[in-house]
Amino acid sequence: MPELLSDKDIGVALGTLPDWKLKDGALVRVVEFDGFPQAIQVVNRIAEIAENDNHHPDIDIRWRTLTFRCSTHSAGGVTALDVTMAEEIDGVVDTVRGPDGR
Repeated sequence: MPELLSDKDIGVALGTLPDWKLKDGALVRVVEFDGFPQAIQVVNRIAEIAENDNHHPDIDIRWRTLTFRCSTHSAGGVTALDVTMAEEIDGVVDTVRGPDGR
């Protein structure tokens, strides 16, 4: 089972993940896209990555707004797996939005 990160380690990780916050024992990011199809494109790509990594974020879909929650349920909080998944999510969001950030 993966080990929980210390508060200090989570703080360090959040220093490299500026769009993420710690909330209720999980790393959380809310992202708004131009439209529903773009949001679903991101969900589909994250689903592929999550299946490959065998580590799945919680994703809430509200029209063009996605909320990602990364925590390791079996460990009861944030582990290195969640930091890696957050980094992967950031990469997909950046790629789908393109160079202008939209």
